[in-house]
Amino acid sequence: MNKNFCFLLGLGLLASCREPEVQLDHDYSQWQTFGGTKDAARYSSLDQINTQNVQQLELAWTYRTGDATDRSQIQCQPIVVNGMLYATSPQVNVFALDAATGAEIWRFNPFQLLGGQNSWAGTNRGVTYWTDGTAERILFCAGNWLMSLDAKTGQPDTAFGDGGKVDLQKDLDTEMEQFLIVSNTPGIIYQDKLILGMRLSEGLDGAPGHIRAYNVRTGKREWIFHTIPHPGEFGNETWQEEFRDYIGGANNWAGMSLDEARGIVYVPTGSATYDFWGGYRHGANLFANSLIALDANTGKRIWHFQAVHHDVWDRDFPANPNLIRIKKDGKWIDAVAQTSKQGYVYAFDRVTGQPIWPIEEREVPQSTLAGEQTWPTQPHPTLPEPYMRMVYTENEILRLTPEWEKDIRAKLENVHYGNMWLPPSDSHGVVLFPGMDGGAEWGGSSFDPLTQTLFVNANEMPWILRVTANPKFADMGQNIYVNYCANCHGMNRKGNPPAFPSLENIASKLSRPELASLINNGKGAMPAFAHIPEKERALLVDFLLGIEKTDNAEKNELAGGRERLYPQFYLNGYSRLLTEDGYPGIQPPWGTLSAIDMNTGKIKWQSVLGEFEALTQKGIPPTGTENYGGPVSTAGGLVFIAATKDEKIRAFDKETGKVLWEAKLPAAGHATPAVYEKDGKQFVVIACGGGKGTPSGDSYVAFALPDNKPK
Repeated sequence: MNKNFCFLLGLGLLASCREPEVQLDHDYSQWQTFGGTKDAARYSSLDQINTQNVQQLELAWTYRTGDATDRSQIQCQPIVVNGMLYATSPQVNVFALDAATGAEIWRFNPFQLLGGQNSWAGTNRGVTYWTDGTAERILFCAGNWLMSLDAKTGQPDTAFGDGGKVDLQKDLDTEMEQFLIVSNTPGIIYQDKLILGMRLSEGLDGAPGHIRAYNVRTGKREWIFHTIPHPGEFGNETWQEEFRDYIGGANNWAGMSLDEARGIVYVPTGSATYDFWGGYRHGANLFANSLIALDANTGKRIWHFQAVHHDVWDRDFPANPNLIRIKKDGKWIDAVAQTSKQGYVYAFDRVTGQPIWPIEEREVPQSTLAGEQTWPTQPHPTLPEPYMRMVYTENEILRLTPEWEKDIRAKLENVHYGNMWLPPSDSHGVVLFPGMDGGAEWGGSSFDPLTQTLFVNANEMPWILRVTANPKFADMGQNIYVNYCANCHGMNRKGNPPAFPSLENIASKLSRPELASLINNGKGAMPAFAHIPEKERALLVDFLLGIEKTDNAEKNELAGGRERLYPQFYLNGYSRLLTEDGYPGIQPPWGTLSAIDMNTGKIKWQSVLGEFEALTQKGIPPTGTENYGGPVSTAGGLVFIAATKDEKIRAFDKETGKVLWEAKLPAAGHATPAVYEKDGKQFVVIACGGGKGTPSGDSYVAFALPDNKPK
């Protein structure tokens, strides 16, 4: 290596030391797709902002969307193409800004096109850009609709689908005609195809999560891959034949990554329905909880890996994988690295699917629930090292104060813990750790191709998992409530505020028409339930308002059909293990950022991510916070990440994990930053939408170096 180069590196005048043999397959100075590039690196080769000047960063511009509501969020990671920044608002308005100034160029409200067919669009994590060199399109989803806009004007492409829109409820190869669906993570472009996943109901009313590719010009479906295999297809034998057509899920809600040169798309999937009791789906359940390599041109399976067999813990794969190039035993390998809620990174040869390091099947505790048959073993990677604690033990019980310890121990009465694979039980609760929100989450991880380092943030939050036997109520409204609402609001309707509000006194807050409209249209994080038959919605409203209606004729009329196949056991509400004043019931850290050397699989460093200032003022070292959103690494030697509840964005030294810079945001940045350059100036932009227990916001903010400062 050149001695003068290394001397300059030692002085800190060069941001990174690039080995001559490192090959870069993408133009990492661009940020034109979800994850920055199609390999989902979340890495920028820009180095104008670096370890030497990052403390000089200042606010460059702010754009306010003006449509935040209570509990709304902005999970969007913008993209930047030809100097225009494309993103979405809390109400999923799509807009284009001048990337240098934040000035609005155009804005599009999808409900102008939909004509009020669905007033709930769900959260949105970004948009997709396509061009053939002449035409330019922005593709995005709102509710169950896929839409195409002219990238320059924001006007619908009327040649696409039905006047610019495609109904994602169609062409799914299922007998279901109406169901909950929203594709909240952008698809990925291969040639003239948009490959797309979707978010679905997690109850037995959920549709199957098949993967589809659409023609970008016409909106026509080009191919479909059945994640719940049809008769005669590979993996069909891993399902109960009599109930297979009643099972949904196994869907890709986390996004995808693409090896464009090889024409391979990598698709991580989630759990099958019902999430916490699998009595109707005995077997391993391919292709749920799997990483699937598909031929991007045809949708044919090349290889797959299942990380959780017969999942009863809601351990979806939460983010699109990173396509990486690493050096192991002196040999360069094109690999794919998939993070997980359970704190593991699974790494494979990109072409063959062969694990980079051995993955062992180990015996796990078995369920005693009636009708359940959990799988006897689960996969455990030997490397890379886990990026978080894997087991909640006696030593992990929160003890920062005697009062907190007493509080948590009381909450652990009749709760079992000590193994990450403890199955749900109706006789006691279990601590689910890593929790339902990870581990890693949907913000994704960042891979530095020059140093072969993976940066991943994690939640270290224990949850309590309790299931309750289906009481088979005589009142049909109560049955319907249990099927659609109890997962979030609990069997007792107390909810889990602020994420899931109590419904106990809903009659004092909403009139019957208002409640019916809320259920039909959704609001904020609550999805629309327009797919529920009208008579069932009316019975649900009656039940919530305290009007019991038991009618044998109605009961018989509603007794048949796929939506009456109810689980024998239900999750009794999503519940974090928290103190009465809201702190996690585990010894800190509660949020972390880790750097993993992917050549060796070893942790390089781990830093606390976030703090509660009230605790710091009491002399407690920073604890970290629950975090949503991901990191971005740069050639300037930095890792940028917001994500935390303390409403800050930070820059870490990517070699040491030390915080070099932080700034207060107008609301929590529960999203992943984007890094780009325009007119010779580098910017870092973050969506500040709040939510997740913090005040909602409506801002995008961009940071840059001041013009008169050295770069």
